[in-house]
Amino acid sequence: MAGWLIWLLIACGFGAGEVMSGSSFYLAPFAVGALLAAAVEGATDGAAGVIVFLVASVLTLTALRPLVMRRLQSGPPLRTGAAALVGKRGVVLERIANHEGAGRVRIDHEVWTARSLDEDHVIEAGTQVEVVDIKGATALVME
Repeated sequence: MAGWLIWLLIACGFGAGEVMSGSSFYLAPFAVGALLAAAVEGATDGAAGVIVFLVASVLTLTALRPLVMRRLQSGPPLRTGAAALVGKRGVVLERIANHEGAGRVRIDHEVWTARSLDEDHVIEAGTQVEVVDIKGATALVME
C-alpha cells in the first residue's frame, strides 16, 4: 500500500476522532500533520513523511490550539438593537389586551407596542413586565 494512502487514512482517523470528541481540539493538529505527511509522501520517496508529521503536528498543536480554545471559550456575542431589550424590565403604559390589539410598554425610556406572551392574559397599566421577545416593532412581554 502506498505511503501517502496510509497517511491519508491516519488523517481521516484523527479527523473522525476530533469530531467524536467534541471541542477539545487535541486530535485536529495530528490530522493536519498526517495530511501534510501524505502530501510529502506522495511527492517524494522515503521517510520524510514521519518527520513532516511530527513537526507539523507539534507546530499546529502549539500555535493553533490556544487560539481555537480562546475563541471557543469566549463569552456570548454582544446583543445590540432590539435583541438587547430581551430580558429587560418595562412598565405597561396602556393596557395590554391581545384580543383588542391594544398595548404599549416603556422599556429603557422607549415606548413600544406590546403584546402579552399569553394570548388570553390582560396586563393592566402600571404593571412591571419582562420582555420575552421582540417581533418587528412589537415587544412580547409577561408579568
